[in-house]
Amino acid sequence: MSQPTTYSPSFKRPAEILRMRRRRARSEAGVFSGASAPGSADGPGQSSSSPAGVRSFSPGPLFNSQNRPGGGMKRRNPFANIENTFSPKKKLLIFNDGGKRAEAAGGSKTPTGKEGGEDGPTRGELPFGALLTEAETQERQNNTSKKRLSFSEDDSLFEEEEEEDVKSPLLKSPQSIAPASIAPPVCTEYPADWSLKTRLLFTSPLSLSWAEQPKAQEEAAGLSRHCRAQFAPVPHALQDPRSCSELRCAFQQSLAYWQHPSLPWLPLFPRINADRSFAGKSAPWAQDAALQRTLMREWSVSLSSLYNLLKSRLCPYFYLCSHQFTVLFRAAGLGGSSSVAAVISPTTRGLREAMKAEGIEFSLPLVEEKRKYKEQHSQEEEEQKEKEEGPCGRFENRSSCRPEDAEHLAGDGEDDASGEDSGFSWLKEMGVQDKIKKPDGISIQLCKEGPAVSLDHKPESVVCVEGSHAFTLINFLINWKGVAAAAGPQAGLPPTLLAPVGFRGATMQTLKSRSVNVQSQVGGTYQNISSLEITGPILPSSLHAVATLLRPAQKGNFSAALYTHAPTAVMNVRAAERPCPGGSVDLSGCGLRPISVQQLQRPSGLGKTALAHISMNNYSYTWKS
Repeated sequence: MSQPTTYSPSFKRPAEILRMRRRRARSEAGVFSGASAPGSADGPGQSSSSPAGVRSFSPGPLFNSQNRPGGGMKRRNPFANIENTFSPKKKLLIFNDGGKRAEAAGGSKTPTGKEGGEDGPTRGELPFGALLTEAETQERQNNTSKKRLSFSEDDSLFEEEEEEDVKSPLLKSPQSIAPASIAPPVCTEYPADWSLKTRLLFTSPLSLSWAEQPKAQEEAAGLSRHCRAQFAPVPHALQDPRSCSELRCAFQQSLAYWQHPSLPWLPLFPRINADRSFAGKSAPWAQDAALQRTLMREWSVSLSSLYNLLKSRLCPYFYLCSHQFTVLFRAAGLGGSSSVAAVISPTTRGLREAMKAEGIEFSLPLVEEKRKYKEQHSQEEEEQKEKEEGPCGRFENRSSCRPEDAEHLAGDGEDDASGEDSGFSWLKEMGVQDKIKKPDGISIQLCKEGPAVSLDHKPESVVCVEGSHAFTLINFLINWKGVAAAAGPQAGLPPTLLAPVGFRGATMQTLKSRSVNVQSQVGGTYQNISSLEITGPILPSSLHAVATLLRPAQKGNFSAALYTHAPTAVMNVRAAERPCPGGSVDLSGCGLRPISVQQLQRPSGLGKTALAHISMNNYSYTWKS
C-alpha cells in the first residue's frame, strides 16, 4: 500500500500548532543541514514511496524548495497516527476554494493531471487536509455562502469568516459567556425584622476580639456620637480590625439605647411572664399609692414626649412593654405605611373591648387573612360543586327542602330571648324537662363569644392601629388602669419604654457584649471559631448596625443566631393597606444611619414570623425564619 498523502486530523488545536512552529524555528538550522535537494525522495523523515513535494504526517503548511532556506523537506512526525482515519475502501473528497475535487484514495490524480497535494494546500482548503465524505460534501456546499475557512498569513492557524450571519447564542462556547451571567445572585440586605431580640450570637472564622472592652476614649466617642446622631464612615477594607479606632467607636455607638423607667436592681425587659425575675426584689411602690401615682405621672410625660418625636419624624419607632402586651409605634414612612402605625401583641378580649369603647378603630390582620382564605376556599368549592351538579341539580336541591327545614332556617335570625324557650321545647315533648338542667344566659353568651375569647394571648390576636387612631391609643394607654399590674411582683410598676433615640425622662443604656474564641470540630479536625454574644433588649436598628459593621471587619463571612422575644415575633405582619409612595417621607433626622432607614422603610416580607438565623458568605446574605 502506498503512503497516504493525507494529514493527521488529531492536530487541530492552534496552541499545539504554535508550539510546534516555535520548536521548528529553533531547530530549523540543525534539522535540515543534511537535507537532500528539492524533489528528492530520500530526504530525511520521508520514505521513498512518498511523492515529491508532499509531507504526509506533519501539520502546518508545506515547505518546498522555494520557500525554505535549506531547500529540504520537513521530516515526518513520529507521533502521528492515521491507522484509525485512513481506509482505502472509502472514497473521500478534498475541496479547495475553486470548487475542484480530487480523489484521495491511494495516489490517484486530479482531473488536471497533478497528484493530490503536489502544490500544497491552497487558500480555501480545509485545514490539515481534512477528508470529507459525500454527505459532508453536500452539506459543505450548502453552507458555503454563509461561512468559509481561510488560513492566516503564516498558514498555521485558520480563521472563520462569516458573511452577514449572526452566530447563534446556543453555539457559543462556555468560555465566551461572561462570568457575571452565571454567577450566583448577591443579596446585600436581609429583610427588616421588627421583633425584639433578647440575645445575639455571632460566629466567624476570623477573630472578633476587636469587639472586646473598648478604650476609654473610644467608648466616650461612641456614646457622644450616639447622642448627637453623628455617623463616621467605616473603611470598607480592614486589614486589622483591632487597630481600627473608628470601627470600635461605631460598635459602641450601635450598642446604645434609651429606656424609661430605669431601676438598676430590677430587670425591666422582658416584662411578659417575668414574675420570677421580680420575685424577692425590693418594690417600695407596691404598698405606697402616692409613689405609684408619681411613677405613672413621669411615665405619662415620657410617653407623650416619645409620641411627639415620632409624629415629628425625629424618632423612627419605640416600644411599650407591659406585663400583658407589647406595643410597637412606627413613624410614617416605615414598614411601607404612609401614616403613623401601632402594632399590639398579644391582646385579650377585655383590651379589645376597652379600645372599642374609646372609639379606637383597629384591625386583626391574621384573623382577616384567615377569613378571606376560608371564603375564597369555600367559594371555589361551591363553584366546583355547581360545575359538577349543573343547573338541574341546583333546582332539585331547592325543591327537596322541606317546609319545617325552611322554618328552622328562618328562625335562626330571631332574637336569642324569643328563641330560648323554643330551643328546648323538644324536652317537654319527651317529658324530661325537669330532669335536665337548662344552661343559663351567661353560659349561652360565653359559648357565643368562644371564638373571640380563644384568640387571647395567641399570635392571631395581634392588633393594628393606623392614622389618627394611634394618637387616641396613646391617650387610652395613659388613662387606662390596666396598663400596670394590679397585683403580683410587678404591681404598680409602669410599662417599659424602649427607643433608639433620647426622649424626656429616658436613661441611656448599653447592650452587654462578650467575645470568646472556641474550637469547633469539623470532620476529624478542630477549627478555631470566634464568637460574639450580645444580650439585652436588642432593637431592629441595633441589629442592623452591628451586622453592617461585621461586614467589612469579618471580610463578608459571619453568621448569627437570633433569639426573639416570643410575643413580638408576630410584629412583622403587614399593617398598612395603603402603601407609602417612595421618597415622600423624609426620615433623615430620625437619628439612624441612612442605610438602616432604607432597610426599615421597605415592607417586611416575613409575615407573622421572625428571623432566627442570618448568615453572610462572600458578602451575600442568607436567612432563616
